[in-house]
Amino acid sequence: MEYEDKSRTFGEGLAHWARENPEGIALRFGERTTDWKTYDRHATQIANGLAAMGLKKGDRVAYLGKNSDRAAELALGVGRAGMVLVPIIWRLAPAEIEFILKDAAAAALFVEPLFADQAFDGPRVTMDESFDAWRDGQSDTFHDSGVTRDDVFLQLYTSGTTGMPKGVMLTHRNGTVMRPIMETSNIGWYTSQPGDSLIHAMPFGHIAGVGSATGAANGGQELIIHSEFDPGLLIRDLQRYRAKWVFLVPAAMAMMLDHPEAKDADFSALEGMAYGASPIPLDLLQRGVDRIGCDFAQMYGMTETYGTVVSLPPEDHAPGREKQMRSAGKALPGIQIRIVDAEGNVLAPGAIGEVEVLSPTTMVGYWNRPEETARCLSPDGWLRTGDAGIMDEDGYLYIQDRIKDMIITGGENVYPAEVESAIYGHPDIADVAVIGVPDEKWGEAVKAVVVPRAGKQVDAESVIAWSREKIAGFKCPKSVDFIDALPRNPSGKILRRQLRAPYWEGRERQVN
Repeated sequence: MEYEDKSRTFGEGLAHWARENPEGIALRFGERTTDWKTYDRHATQIANGLAAMGLKKGDRVAYLGKNSDRAAELALGVGRAGMVLVPIIWRLAPAEIEFILKDAAAAALFVEPLFADQAFDGPRVTMDESFDAWRDGQSDTFHDSGVTRDDVFLQLYTSGTTGMPKGVMLTHRNGTVMRPIMETSNIGWYTSQPGDSLIHAMPFGHIAGVGSATGAANGGQELIIHSEFDPGLLIRDLQRYRAKWVFLVPAAMAMMLDHPEAKDADFSALEGMAYGASPIPLDLLQRGVDRIGCDFAQMYGMTETYGTVVSLPPEDHAPGREKQMRSAGKALPGIQIRIVDAEGNVLAPGAIGEVEVLSPTTMVGYWNRPEETARCLSPDGWLRTGDAGIMDEDGYLYIQDRIKDMIITGGENVYPAEVESAIYGHPDIADVAVIGVPDEKWGEAVKAVVVPRAGKQVDAESVIAWSREKIAGFKCPKSVDFIDALPRNPSGKILRRQLRAPYWEGRERQVN
């Protein structure tokens, strides 16, 4: 079925809701609220302020910080200016952040006080009262900067198999094209209604975080912002504001259900719980459905597809649908998926191969990396996901393993090459391989398998401490095993599957 392209710029979406619901609450952050007309005015002032700093259309504007109403306003102001927002995961190590700032050629940095010592040579604005004063000192007269829906709006950094982060370039169209398609298809559980409240608790540097903020601005929802995930606060605000929608990674859902306040909490106002970013154990999913009682929907996607391209709808979260509950779901309207072999041949239902996606939400490419773009994005728009999966006769997608070596721990993507690079310099280590192993709390945990240098003694604490100086804490190994030699093929490539096998023995899938 063909769908009409009704995408727009995020600035147009914000202006629409400022006209339709000027006094309605757009943003809540703590006790601070912002209505739609103020949100719209602030976005214009930010756009004008960026221009006054000497920035021009297409320039990259970096944000380093947690979730906040100021961050949401910055995103919409950058978009209105025709510039590109580069949200950075605040949990990264300083050297990693510095790499992203340089790789993106960031023209300005907006930074929360907690991270203000980050090295940066260009103009910076601290995201506190200084930001408010800077913003409010700008003109609120709108100047059309010629922004189109095909202009790049977001540049999110995702690690690669080489360990070097890549900037995923996403346009206004990528972020706004699906809402009207879902409305045309009457998929209400995907498109919350204007005025509905949703809680934004996932990190701003991820598509699940910044995507929630920009999606609410485009769809007219009230955004209740938490600076970071706090299960107790989430439970309290779900009740206090009678919030209708929330997105969580499985590890966060488990923390919420395990929290003491969950036992007696009133979740009756919650209409939809979306989950994704990593596979979910079936028992956790069933526990959530039983306790919370709202509609559940799984979201499968990537940063490269502005988030969700495959979803398991609420009707498949019911007794008797346990088989489907183990799947990622079906392709959303307007999106195609297929399973291919190593040569790119499309496979029949039931065969395992690489998952490929054709979607109007797919990125335009990786920033300044044409070769890597060409490796994963075909000329006709099919995106290689790097995931191995099976599609059944009914179109349900079952993720089986990862063709890439990526580990997903608590919803965070970790690539072994990056962790191995951080560990290799240890003076007592001759060789190292990093794998993901099952973890009941985080889904997967990072494990290092280390070969000590001849005659040297090394312990797990030393390895973990060494890596922590170079990479973010969530990327560091949680455990270390020691062996005499790593298994390798004739060309020298580490046989990770062989290393992983003992830890995943007896499990139905090689992801958790």
